[in-house]
Amino acid sequence: MTNSKRRKGLTVASALLGGVLVLSACSGGDDNASGSDGGDSSQSKVDEAAAKKTSAAQIKITPKDGTDNASINNSAAVTVSKGTLTEVAMTTAEGAAVEGEISADKTSWKPSAQLERSTTYKVTVTAKDAKGLEAHENASFTTVSPKNSFLGYFTPEDGSTVGVGMPVSINFDKSITNKAAVQKGVTVTSTSGQEVVCHWFNDTRMDCRPDEYWKGGSTVTLKMALDGVEGADGVYGVQEKTVTFKIGRNQISYVDAKTKQMKVTQDGKTIKTIPISAGSPENKTYQGIMVMSEKFKETRMNGATVGFTDDDGKGEYDIKNVPHAIRLSTSGTFIHGNYWGAKSIFGSVNTSHGCVGLSDTEGANDKGTAGYWFYNNSIVGDVVVVQNTGDKTIAPDNGLNGWNMDWAQWKAGSAV
Repeated sequence: MTNSKRRKGLTVASALLGGVLVLSACSGGDDNASGSDGGDSSQSKVDEAAAKKTSAAQIKITPKDGTDNASINNSAAVTVSKGTLTEVAMTTAEGAAVEGEISADKTSWKPSAQLERSTTYKVTVTAKDAKGLEAHENASFTTVSPKNSFLGYFTPEDGSTVGVGMPVSINFDKSITNKAAVQKGVTVTSTSGQEVVCHWFNDTRMDCRPDEYWKGGSTVTLKMALDGVEGADGVYGVQEKTVTFKIGRNQISYVDAKTKQMKVTQDGKTIKTIPISAGSPENKTYQGIMVMSEKFKETRMNGATVGFTDDDGKGEYDIKNVPHAIRLSTSGTFIHGNYWGAKSIFGSVNTSHGCVGLSDTEGANDKGTAGYWFYNNSIVGDVVVVQNTGDKTIAPDNGLNGWNMDWAQWKAGSAV
């Protein structure tokens, strides 16, 4: 009896315990299920309240946060949809502010100037939606480094007026291995309608010119769309630039070392003949087509800088205040005024170390001299054709002298 009652008691306890366990397990499920209406309702109200407090404005910052190879040109920007910008702040990592401007419709912003290379920038943005609720966004990015980017240094300058022989010459600060991609990013056009082709002299220099000299009075436009162009493995362009320059009158001067005369022509007509003294038999002047690349009212000419350093000193020279000097080659060929030679040498004997000399006066202010006249009637880009010197033709890449290649040779140097 006692055992029976005890067993019943244990059974009841066990049942109760089991019931508690079952009820506990089911209770959890029932809370989630049967209480879901009340729970979802509460959550819905919370979500609705949060939505009322969350701005609909959607901000986008480019480059995206964390970018470490961003372009310095036309890459940074902020835009907003479903709202308007109220504040945009851009600074360097050191805190220097970058000026910028929000658009008239207040939906975009961009910096006012080109960014710097190898610089980390931070951008903080605030915008509002139609209900006045604010949205915030920020980002940080780093621009491309000099090591991983290239620049093209070009001539002539924007807005300049040059002679008919002036090519567009671009010297890159890194070796370009993907020449075709870079060349496709460079276009040169003329109002004359002349076809223009670019020629690679080496991995860092590309010149562009037409078949014949530019048409006088035309305008030439150079467009460099190199931003993001991979010029070599891991090395990208950063330039977006448009340059225009004008072509002046057609002036070509012909130097004859045999007759020791220079004939200056404009549009094919001779406007002046000037006696000259070219390179001596020991130091002949290069022959060929040469383009004026620089002008100096006065300069110093030191033979040691171009290799005239023989032991007996006969080949050395160091002349200060050389008047009216116009560069024709990188290696040191000039056409310039000469005040130290006797007036009788001009038109009668070749005495120079390879330059073309014109009668002149020290000080570069004597308007009655041939040197003064020629300097003041010449512009960078004018052509000088040197003949009958007995020397070799100047190398096409020695200065801006690509005209010494025929059109077929020139086009063969194009990468596209």
